[in-house]
Amino acid sequence: MVTGSLMRIVSPCWKPSVEGDDSGKSGDASGRVDGLLWYKDSGHLVNGEFSMAVIQANTLLEDQSQVESGPMSSLESGPQGTFVGVYDGHGGPEASRFVNDRLFDYVKKYTSENQGMSADVIKKAFLATEEEFLSMVKKQWPIKPQIASVGSCCLVGIVCGGQLYIANAGDSRVVLGRMEKTVKEVKAIQLSYEHNASFESVREELRLLHPDDPQIVVLKHNVWRVKGVIQVSRSIGDAYLKKAEFNKEPLLAKFRLPEPFHRPILKAEPSVLVQQIYPEDQFLIFASDGLWEHLSNQEAVDIVQNCPRNGVARKLVKTALREAAKKREMRYSDLKKIDRGVRRHFHDDITVVVLFLDSHLIRRSSWRGPLLSLRGGSSPPANGKT
Repeated sequence: MVTGSLMRIVSPCWKPSVEGDDSGKSGDASGRVDGLLWYKDSGHLVNGEFSMAVIQANTLLEDQSQVESGPMSSLESGPQGTFVGVYDGHGGPEASRFVNDRLFDYVKKYTSENQGMSADVIKKAFLATEEEFLSMVKKQWPIKPQIASVGSCCLVGIVCGGQLYIANAGDSRVVLGRMEKTVKEVKAIQLSYEHNASFESVREELRLLHPDDPQIVVLKHNVWRVKGVIQVSRSIGDAYLKKAEFNKEPLLAKFRLPEPFHRPILKAEPSVLVQQIYPEDQFLIFASDGLWEHLSNQEAVDIVQNCPRNGVARKLVKTALREAAKKREMRYSDLKKIDRGVRRHFHDDITVVVLFLDSHLIRRSSWRGPLLSLRGGSSPPANGKT
């Protein structure tokens, strides 16, 4: 049941769509592009259906994402499942693109070696991706020192063998929609927690890890930042805060710390949650922080629950954009006219993947379902807008 306070958000679900609507079509295999918006309205996976959308705000799209369906290892006899990755880059797109290319391969490699999926497999994959990226930074440092200041948050979800694995490093978020039978409503359950210095628990963790550094977190312009320069405490990349050899000239002065450091300031190791999937678990919403700046967990869950599955990720993105426009006291139609780059002053890149959980398919762990390998986002034309 939709409460009155949420009617303004979910009501567009019951109205004919007007803006470049393709909601009656699933789109082609690799998704569709409408100006700065990329979307794949629906698709089928080993464990159910999905919907996916990406809106660009930065001059270069820093959000990267992927959905993989099929083998979760390199072995023919290995487990089948679904892999979702949302990678929110910062400082440039290089780290998020790298993670998009390498992380899933490492997951398959270590799943094969381990002869099964596990939290340890996923942690190893994150750390191997980090190590390879830092090796690349070292090679490029003499000719492209700015690569040392590029990093990416990483949010991964894996459905395999009736289990749900969530791994997070950074401030993206995944929310579960679970049917509460007693009240017959789908409730939002947040499954990941942001590694962001705005949270006291994160600041406390950093102080415990760096007891000799009173400046490990600094309140700057009313925002808590690690060493006064970055909000996230975990990421892949950000070599300038992992190894002191990259925190010196010719790196830009704004990234260089006044004091040398002897241990990594940021971590690449993710927080991992493993839990069984129950019949009451309806869907998962994976999204970069750009979505959660404008929608609460329950608002997002209500939209997914009350709108058609086809195109629901695009619906979430457009609802967030309408909220962003409202906060700036402007019309959504005017926001859509603003080109990438300048658009970043109004909202961030936003990536959304909605994964619907079909308990019947999830129980059939040996079933060879549809194979899929899809990357979110596409470079729009120079004057593209949406």
